[in-house]
Amino acid sequence: MRPDLTQDAFLDGRVQLWQPARGYRAGVDPVLLAASVNAQPGQSVLDLGCGAGAVALCLGARIPDLTLLGVEKQKDYADLAQRNGLDVVHADLTDLPADVKARSFDHVVANPPYFDRGSGHMAQDHGREAAMGIDTALDDWVDAAARRLRPKGYLHMIHRSEAVPALLGAAFARLGSLELWPICPRIAKPAELVIFRARKEGRAAFRLHAPIILHAGERHLCDGADYTPEIQAVLRDGAALFR
Repeated sequence: MRPDLTQDAFLDGRVQLWQPARGYRAGVDPVLLAASVNAQPGQSVLDLGCGAGAVALCLGARIPDLTLLGVEKQKDYADLAQRNGLDVVHADLTDLPADVKARSFDHVVANPPYFDRGSGHMAQDHGREAAMGIDTALDDWVDAAARRLRPKGYLHMIHRSEAVPALLGAAFARLGSLELWPICPRIAKPAELVIFRARKEGRAAFRLHAPIILHAGERHLCDGADYTPEIQAVLRDGAALFR
């Protein structure tokens, strides 16, 4: 076993993911994103900026017979995703190879970097900095996704709540049927993340859904996980986030 890697279990061991021991490591966010995707068996999914493959592989563990493809510009992470069993293209999403541009997908998923390099400090680890620091505009993420979607296909993203104005602005001219689910750490706490869904050629009115609450109670009272039963079912059993 390489000392610079760990193999971590997701969905109670149904997904085994090789990740860097240091640097960006997948956590709860990609599992929540995978659980939000309303895919059906036999459909195709493109994971933009797939990292080590957590979103696509968790989605594939929940829904059988999906065609999954990842795009990742960092070679080390692309190699890990391949090792983890995902079909991966090593490329920048703003400069996709011709064979990817020739394809269209029922769903595109993305967990873009959250943090603006212009504020705060850069991470010392290069892989973590590249994965978490924004160097591709959110508009480019949405544009790349919209171009690869089939008519009536869905884009699914998870992002920081403060990115909502930019996210809606980027999607407005390209996609329709926009939906947002705020994700709150606890009851009465403000949303820190959102799940965003949009549909190519969608015509439905914008929907702001009730918040998703991650942890039980108003504050943390004891050691150990205190996720709500609904979130426990998502993280451990691979349940869908939305019914």
